[in-house]
Amino acid sequence: MPEFLTLLPPDEARTLLLSHLSAPSTSLRTGLTTDSETIDVSSSLGRVTADDILAPHPLPDFQRTTVDGYAVRARDTFGATDSLPTYLTLIGEVPMGDSPVFELIAGQCALIHTGGMLPNGADAVVMLEYTQTARRGDFHGRPGEIEIFKSVADGENLIRIGEDVAQGQLVLPKGSLMRPAEIGGLMALGITSVRVARKVKVGLISTGDEVIEPSQSPRPGQVRDINSYTLASLVERSGGEAKRYGIFSDQFEVLKEAAARALSECDVVIITAGSSASTRDMTADVIRALGKPGVLVHGINTRPGKPTILGVCNDKAVIGLPGNPVSALVNGYLFVVPVIEKLTGALQKPKATVMAKLAVNLPSQAGREDWWPVRLLPSPLGKGQGEGFLAEPIFGKSNLIFTLASADGLLRIHPDATGLSAGEIVEVVLI
Repeated sequence: MPEFLTLLPPDEARTLLLSHLSAPSTSLRTGLTTDSETIDVSSSLGRVTADDILAPHPLPDFQRTTVDGYAVRARDTFGATDSLPTYLTLIGEVPMGDSPVFELIAGQCALIHTGGMLPNGADAVVMLEYTQTARRGDFHGRPGEIEIFKSVADGENLIRIGEDVAQGQLVLPKGSLMRPAEIGGLMALGITSVRVARKVKVGLISTGDEVIEPSQSPRPGQVRDINSYTLASLVERSGGEAKRYGIFSDQFEVLKEAAARALSECDVVIITAGSSASTRDMTADVIRALGKPGVLVHGINTRPGKPTILGVCNDKAVIGLPGNPVSALVNGYLFVVPVIEKLTGALQKPKATVMAKLAVNLPSQAGREDWWPVRLLPSPLGKGQGEGFLAEPIFGKSNLIFTLASADGLLRIHPDATGLSAGEIVEVVLI
């Protein structure tokens, strides 16, 4: 039996792995990420920008109202109240999608609708509900008159030119993740194509004589392949491109050949199962045979997923994950996702978390980092007491995939702790 595992804390292991990988390089001539492509903004959800994006013009590029009401000169409304209204002459209506042809002077106002362009001379808008018609105009040149019951300040109820974005402003730095808001922002600026980092190609290999395809009916002792599908989904969601190479038997040469092929075609290779310390588990030996420096970490001081292997072969990450589905997926979050982010040049941002009150006591072993799947329930104590959530741990073994399928997030127990007590406020990483 091989010597088992020199355990490293997850953060230390991840830092060591990432230190051996290179972020996307930048061309000295163009300043662009070299390994990148230009795509339609409409198709860029989940991609990472490969260069800085500057605003070609201010946004908005004209003053517009945020309410329905009357465009006015703010100083003409000063002192207006319910009991002492101000009367302004109505000179027209601002056309939607076009520039008004008139200009306001003292004592005048114009009807305007949300999003409409302010006429020259106007510097504020009075909301419709604070006005009423005092006199309607006619077709013989007699203008209407509007009662104003509330004063407005200069700039009230409108957006000024460049208030959202100034011309030339950096709107998306290189490494930004394209989300719905980013897509909408670029469309508002008329930017319909964007240069993004090429997707990281991740090869997935399943091992084990007992593992079969999900479409097959297992005989006694056989199990369907779960990990290559859960990890492929995680890769795709993280901005990578997954390629499944299939299931391979527990034979060194067979596995080595499959891994070498995947390494030649992909940026990252993940091998599931075969990472624990037994005579039939040969992932570490395969990684050592694929290239230098080989295995960096064999064993993570965490539960689940202690027998995780982290390696780099010829500047490419090769990761061996446990066969148990929960262990594989949890460690996919901890190690695979950061590798994809590093290789795409994604800017580091905090993970989505919520604070919650722990429902029950949760034991742990000092010196080991535990990650527990938890279900988030509405807290009967409401806001201010754990942000309105109750964190209910889901107890189950690491080969039970629906343990994780029913979870909303993962709860980390620090290695210095021997557990957490019911009622403690904890941070839950959303998955």
